[in-house]
Amino acid sequence: MSELLLVKAAILGTVEGLTEFLPVSSTGHLILAGSLLNFNDEKGKVFEIVIQLAAILAVCWEYRRKIGQVLVGLPQDKSAQRFTFNLLLAFMPAAILGLLFAKKIKATLFAPLPVALAFIIGAVFILWIEARKEKPVIHSVDDMNWQTALKIGFCQSLALIPGTSRSGATIMGALFFGLSREAATEFSFFLAIPTLFAATVYEVVKYHHLFHREDIALFAVGSVFSFIFAFITVRALLRFVSQHRFTSFAYYRIIFGLLILVSAYQGWVDWANG
Repeated sequence: MSELLLVKAAILGTVEGLTEFLPVSSTGHLILAGSLLNFNDEKGKVFEIVIQLAAILAVCWEYRRKIGQVLVGLPQDKSAQRFTFNLLLAFMPAAILGLLFAKKIKATLFAPLPVALAFIIGAVFILWIEARKEKPVIHSVDDMNWQTALKIGFCQSLALIPGTSRSGATIMGALFFGLSREAATEFSFFLAIPTLFAATVYEVVKYHHLFHREDIALFAVGSVFSFIFAFITVRALLRFVSQHRFTSFAYYRIIFGLLILVSAYQGWVDWANG
């Protein structure tokens, strides 16, 4: 395997790790990076599946204590049972709607203009939600009720629209429904675990014929970089939200949305093959 291919794997793993849990759409960034690196073929799709799994594992490692406590306490602890129920409930809308409509949505909306609009409209919603003066009423993920969890789950399902950002939709939805910044961000991380694991399993089954032994080194390099930078990003975002608003991400999304239009117009990126 060429060193250049391993360098590309490292770059894409870094992009995945940095963007998966930020409200900026990792898919859009991977498409752009993959096109610029000429690594957006069928093997590239399988590669993205693997590095996404590595990013999820970074969240599992960061919250290993909380996950362990929930698993141990699940048989008897009502708090652990409520947390697990809320997490599964929030997961269901995206899972059901994804199975029903994801293929049609992707075929219809995976074009430069809809993707760019999703970036920019998402930015407008971030700015609007941040401009609201209402104080949070839920300061811990353990204090959520099932109604709030379900509402956040429907917000997450908006990420089926290309360019929306799963984490962005989840965090902003959680803020809108009364969670504090820290609780909203943490719940987005926790909700990513079943959501992205399910998506990964689905994609592995779908593309199982594209997995080859000779690609192990490629997957390993990408996974290591994805894990490391996802771990760094998760910790950095938790520190960031304690002192800052998400408005900077909104401005970034507007710039990136314009970049999508320019890159498509200039023929740099084939967004339809995302």
